[in-house]
Amino acid sequence: MWGGRYAAGPAEIMERINASIDFDQRLYAQDIAGSKAHCRMLVEQDIIAAADGDAILSGLDSILQDIESGSFDFKTALEDIHMNVEAALAEKIGEPAGRLHTGRSRNDQVATDFRLWTRDAIDTIDGQLQDLQRALIETAEQHAETVMPGFTHLQPAQPVTFGHHLLAYVEMVGRDRGRFADARGRVNESPLGAAALAGTAFPIDRHATAAALGFDRPMANSLDAVSARDFTLEFLAAGSIAATHLSRLAEEIVIWASPQFGFVKLSDAFSTGSSIMPQKRNPDAAELARAKVGRILGAFTALSVVMKGLPLAYGKDMQEDKEPTFDATDSLSLAIAAMAGMVDDLEANPDAMRAALDAGFPTATDLADWLVRELGLPFRDAHHATGRIVSMAEEQDCLLEDLSLEAMQSVEAGITDSIYSVLSVDASAKSRTSFGGTAPENVRAAAAQARERFL
Repeated sequence: MWGGRYAAGPAEIMERINASIDFDQRLYAQDIAGSKAHCRMLVEQDIIAAADGDAILSGLDSILQDIESGSFDFKTALEDIHMNVEAALAEKIGEPAGRLHTGRSRNDQVATDFRLWTRDAIDTIDGQLQDLQRALIETAEQHAETVMPGFTHLQPAQPVTFGHHLLAYVEMVGRDRGRFADARGRVNESPLGAAALAGTAFPIDRHATAAALGFDRPMANSLDAVSARDFTLEFLAAGSIAATHLSRLAEEIVIWASPQFGFVKLSDAFSTGSSIMPQKRNPDAAELARAKVGRILGAFTALSVVMKGLPLAYGKDMQEDKEPTFDATDSLSLAIAAMAGMVDDLEANPDAMRAALDAGFPTATDLADWLVRELGLPFRDAHHATGRIVSMAEEQDCLLEDLSLEAMQSVEAGITDSIYSVLSVDASAKSRTSFGGTAPENVRAAAAQARERFL
């Protein structure tokens, strides 16, 4: 490739460190699409002859078929996907192949390919996240009235419904989709035609190639076009946040599936056994999904470090953008699919959830609210009185609703037997009707609204 300037070939170690074909061959479809758009534009602008253009397009179609059939021979000596395709094109059609690179550089070519690939990845991930939302919504609708402990600090706090808990993740995933959608808008600008860094003297039409490739517009500055990788960083940042949300849900599934909780059961499809302990049912799919955030956040960190000190415009350092991005995308896609599968698969155990509500006095806040609402106590006074009643229930080893009226009146004389109407976990959950609250009627309405917003 460098015969016009260099008399000798590269050292073996130089070839190894310089080549990217082992991983950037994933860009073959985007590279060929970009080349076809560029070729058509060159013909339209009378920069190359129509006959040459036809030969180039036919040759590119043939190469695409070869790659997709598995018969294409990728060569490390040709460094990257761009030169592999260009060399194959020359073998197929001869001299006209050399005209394809008119008015462009590998710098704008790779930036174009990578933006096209990232755009496709965003669209795929968005569809997967929507599938996860669908699974969460459907399960939430089934459990709109299933009460369970809500936790803060992983300590029993207040009764919530299982459906309400799952809908929280629907909202998180909705924000994830919004971040990816925002990133897609900034991804969707075309670098093609920026050439090496300064543009080109050929009368190209960058708006035409941008439109042909589905971009919103060409990038406005040629230096920025070839050197920007913030679109990749933004994609990886959105992926890291999404993976963090998946990890939180995975952690809860791990906890819920443990015998100590027993809130849910995963089938054999999403569980594994032990090589030595035959009784084990391990939630390995959840654990592995939980771990994926490390790889995805690591990719964001790695690329941030690569880019942080680079002057404009292109530097070969930027070749390090693809491997971590590809790995992070694969990891995120697999984790989303696993989480959606587990949500569809899990079998809830309402009895275990209800039994867990016997610990931690989860209706204590309802008692305090009753004192404020019915007796007019300031909340801090009601909080103090409730604390004394809870201590009394602890001493007697009973639930709040099992305390005698006389016992509670010994703390606050104004308490009447209507207090018992708010001390059950079902009453507590049903009372939380404020917007965004856990009441079953809210859950059903929120699930229906989520279907309209997200599905």
